[in-house]
Amino acid sequence: MSLDDLYQEIILDHYRSPKNRAPSLEGEDVHVHHSNPLCGDEMDLRLRVADNAVDGLVFDGEGCSISQASASAMTVAVIGRTLDDALDLAEDFRRMMHGEESKRPDDLLDGVAFEGVAKFPVRVKCALLGWMAAKDAIETYLTGERDHEVTHDE
Repeated sequence: MSLDDLYQEIILDHYRSPKNRAPSLEGEDVHVHHSNPLCGDEMDLRLRVADNAVDGLVFDGEGCSISQASASAMTVAVIGRTLDDALDLAEDFRRMMHGEESKRPDDLLDGVAFEGVAKFPVRVKCALLGWMAAKDAIETYLTGERDHEVTHDE
């Protein structure tokens, strides 16, 4: 099995059996809604913080396999990290989606499987949707807001 085949299997597994997919999160601190009108992806992400770390993180919504699988992989990589570390990891994923080499591939866990998506510019926003929602949720928490909505335009 090639590395590309392995990465494809990881992505399909996250799509078929998403981790941390739920419509609500008990004790949530922040709820953000992100959408990509270009392809119709919609995502609600809920964040709970304890001791300056991501204590709980769930997503729900509709979208293509890339957006849903990437959000699933993101939750696994981010839960338990400090807020600053989670923001740094989201930025590393964003850079990877724009063709740069990840500085933290081991910390991205299954998120590294999406590296090949960078070759398909039209799919980059799909892969980024959950990661940017997590970044937004953390930044929203840090500013004291509780709800936020973002539409990603081309």
